[in-house]
Amino acid sequence: MSSIFSKIVNGEIPCHKVAENDKFLAFLDINPLAKGHTLVIPKQEIDYIFDIDDELYKELFLFAKQVAHSIKKCVNCKRVGIAVVGLEVPHTHIHLVPINSVYDIDFSKPKLKLSNDELKMIAERIGSKVVL
Repeated sequence: MSSIFSKIVNGEIPCHKVAENDKFLAFLDINPLAKGHTLVIPKQEIDYIFDIDDELYKELFLFAKQVAHSIKKCVNCKRVGIAVVGLEVPHTHIHLVPINSVYDIDFSKPKLKLSNDELKMIAERIGSKVVL
């Protein structure tokens, strides 16, 4: 059975795409901790991040780095925090979260409720700054 992220990769479920290449996809989290909270995934469904082969692992983090730079340019924040939890969806994913304090990346906090139009605008703004 495919993960929800594989369904997004295959176009079966829509997303607010930020960046994409042949191996990776970055899209906005629909239950974000902050405006600009982005998920970065390999298109290949691999459950556990440390099961990824070394070359793909390096490429995933380099892709995430480019997306993080774009988030930083578009969202008012001190840093873009990174988290890999790995339990919510059985498909490797990196959370890139705009933060101003260490408490901003607490996943137990209430999530933002953003409109579809607002998510679309944020995704377009971040995506326009991504240089791959």
